[in-house]
Amino acid sequence: MHYIILDLEATCWQDKSERRRSEIIEIGAVKINEHQELVDEFSAFVQPIEHPELSDFCTELTTITQQDVDGADTLDVVIKAFWNWIDLDTPYLLGSWGRYDRNQFQKDCELHNLPQHWLKPHISLKHQYTVIKGLNRHAGMKGALWMEGIDLEGTHHRGIDDARNISKIFLKLFKHWDK
Repeated sequence: MHYIILDLEATCWQDKSERRRSEIIEIGAVKINEHQELVDEFSAFVQPIEHPELSDFCTELTTITQQDVDGADTLDVVIKAFWNWIDLDTPYLLGSWGRYDRNQFQKDCELHNLPQHWLKPHISLKHQYTVIKGLNRHAGMKGALWMEGIDLEGTHHRGIDDARNISKIFLKLFKHWDK
């Protein structure tokens, strides 16, 4: 069994009243084996197709530049590399901090006419963390790191860095997750 701890970044705009479909611009993931060992990482930028121009807000939030996504492949190419990296023929479980990442993958798979069956083995670590810790409300990733005494490393709102940070929480509470 492999545990795939992932985090996505997607196009975003400060003015939420504008109805625009967000698209994945970065996939970051960490692969952990059943012995609780980090065995590999996946990091790739993705070129959005509906709204290819990143907003200034999005670049400020994520530090992902227009040049990063302009030089990237589109999701239909990147996702195949991601699937190969996961190794869909081996038992795996996807974990993300909330359901946003799974939902965004579903939307982008629909946009690109890609299969979604591979998303089924997924858990929301944020929702389970709330139960494990007996919290009244969900904690953000930064708050959970702080509660666990773990320093945030890297750049918050960068897929690979957030995946690495989430994996530290995942490993610290490994025996508590409902897998």
